[in-house]
Amino acid sequence: MRETNDPYCLRPGESAELLAGHPWRRFVVLGDSVAEGLCEPVEGYSDLQWADRLAAELSASAPGLEYLNLGVSGLRAHEIHATQLDRALAFRPDLALVVGGGNDAFGARYDADRVDAELEAMVTALQAAGADVITLGMFDVSASPAVADWLRPGLHERMRRLSERTRALAQRLGTLHVHLTTHPLSTDPGLYSADGRHGNARSDAVATAETLRLLGRHLSGRREMHVTKTGK
Repeated sequence: MRETNDPYCLRPGESAELLAGHPWRRFVVLGDSVAEGLCEPVEGYSDLQWADRLAAELSASAPGLEYLNLGVSGLRAHEIHATQLDRALAFRPDLALVVGGGNDAFGARYDADRVDAELEAMVTALQAAGADVITLGMFDVSASPAVADWLRPGLHERMRRLSERTRALAQRLGTLHVHLTTHPLSTDPGLYSADGRHGNARSDAVATAETLRLLGRHLSGRREMHVTKTGK
């Protein structure tokens, strides 16, 4: 399997079709290692990490895109909020990606209400500043073969709970939500890095395809709404 013939990845030319005429010019990313990018290479797949690849595809359709990735490995949701939100707002983004809660959910003391509150505070602040916001339901890393069997059930439950609560928050706040937790490949052991905490280059390629297809649907909906309002 290579990215060029992987049925879950972008087809040649698909990204250009999905993003044609997109309006975004300033893209900021807030988050932890998922945002920063720590995926292991996989032969036949791009080495470009997920957020960086989104920026590259957006830039290819709109040269001159400004991009700022604030992601730092190991941060919990409240740390992302405390250390990255002000810098993100100062960047004046019109598109923002917010990823958080994974490090919280790895621990048995995961406080779902607190994570929700931190994510909501970041999302609403970015929306109030005029940005479209992307949120994420992560792949279920409990399926990684590097996760010890005794840890797997608890981690699975917490990752699913994080995902469902983030999806509910996204629906309430009106974000562009990428839901990967129940993706057909989420339980595939070959999607994960050897560290037991992250995906690999294939997971990033799949996440890129899902994110760009979501953005494409959003843009299509905007165009249809414009035609309905203006009649042209």
